[in-house]
Amino acid sequence: MSLQVEKLENNMAKLTIEVPAEELEKAIESAYRKSKNKISIPGFRKGKAPRKMIEQMYGKEIFYEDAANILIPDAYEKELEECTEEIVSSPKVDVVQLEAGKPFIFTAEVALKPEVTLGKYKGVKVPKADTAVTDDEVNAEIDKEREKNSRTVDVTERAVQKGDIATIDFEGFVDGTAFEGGKGKDYPLTIGSGAFIPGFEDALIGAEVGKETEVNVTFPEDYQATELAGKAAVFKCTVKKLQEKLLPELDEEFVEEVSEESDTVEEYKEEIRKKLTDRKEADAKTAKEDAVIEAVIAGAKMDIPDAMVDTQQRQMVQDYAERLQSQGISMEQYMQFTGMTVQMLMEQVKPQALKRIQSRLVLEAVAAAEKMEASEEDFEEEAKTMGEAYKMDADKVKELLGENGRKQVMQDICVRKAVEFLVENAKEDKPAAKKSTTKKTTKKAKEEAPAEEPAAETEGEA
Repeated sequence: MSLQVEKLENNMAKLTIEVPAEELEKAIESAYRKSKNKISIPGFRKGKAPRKMIEQMYGKEIFYEDAANILIPDAYEKELEECTEEIVSSPKVDVVQLEAGKPFIFTAEVALKPEVTLGKYKGVKVPKADTAVTDDEVNAEIDKEREKNSRTVDVTERAVQKGDIATIDFEGFVDGTAFEGGKGKDYPLTIGSGAFIPGFEDALIGAEVGKETEVNVTFPEDYQATELAGKAAVFKCTVKKLQEKLLPELDEEFVEEVSEESDTVEEYKEEIRKKLTDRKEADAKTAKEDAVIEAVIAGAKMDIPDAMVDTQQRQMVQDYAERLQSQGISMEQYMQFTGMTVQMLMEQVKPQALKRIQSRLVLEAVAAAEKMEASEEDFEEEAKTMGEAYKMDADKVKELLGENGRKQVMQDICVRKAVEFLVENAKEDKPAAKKSTTKKTTKKAKEEAPAEEPAAETEGEA
């Protein structure tokens, strides 16, 4: 076999690969053996017709396509190992010559790893995140825990209030005519949740159980059902059942139920404050890394070929499909549920795909500029970590990785070192001063706490 590399514009290249005629003959023979049982020739039982007879009847090209499909993957992979260029996309293959007795020639158009010209990367300025935790944030986190431990009770002595769970029957009309999807039965609606169109829930405040209430609303201009967008509607609603959530008091009994570390309310508040501080500090670390990389990308120059981005997009869509599959959902089912297409998903992930490529390229460039290397100790530690994650011995991990996997791991280690280097050398701007806040009272927090909606069977949804 032979390989020729022709450099094209925009970091693209055309690889011309030539396979000897003898290899093509073997592939044609293999294609014949795989297909002969499917071909009928008068006078012969299926699978018994000689190759020459089949070629005479259907043309000598009958096995060419299958032979090419047999040859191309192996030939491409083999020549790729000999190629000195770093290829970063899937190949776009075109057959140049395919004829028995002659060498098989095909081309593969690929993207080459672009060169990166770094701008300033040491001491870049990034915003400093504020990791201070306010009393309001502590109280809000505690209220979430109280919400989890709340209980629902029936209300019979009063009308609907904000925060209540109202079980309603409803039917909507536009110009006096009921519209499709505007009817629901036994629908549990948390008043103030914003689940229905603007104004609907507010109009139910004051409604009494068992009495029909008319709700006048106007559909938003950008409403999903275009035939209803911007139109005035009247909903006839009946509140069939009314419930409210009762949150537990914030006392030592509550603390004993939800915490294994604290005994008193004050201790619990400090426990929550520490948890929030740890979370903010972790988020701040990630945000700083992202901001530093963003700044380095902004100062760098690189010409990223479209084929490289396309390959990354396809990989991300494939990864997403595998995650769905692990949840028991096929990509076909997902598309039916959402109305999405593969092309729509590709466009959706394109900005993220481009950012991933830019980040990787600049980090590799920084690692090279700073002469960073991954040591054998680094690799051993990484293999151990991977083994723990996959519940296997580190030596087994190394065996499965092979030489190519080992190179990839070593590159990944250098990239992480580059991130650490950039963060250590970054300069942080001071965060803007926060306005002082006051503590929320337990009653106020209770009124504002969102209620969780139970499931219900409906005919439609407003």
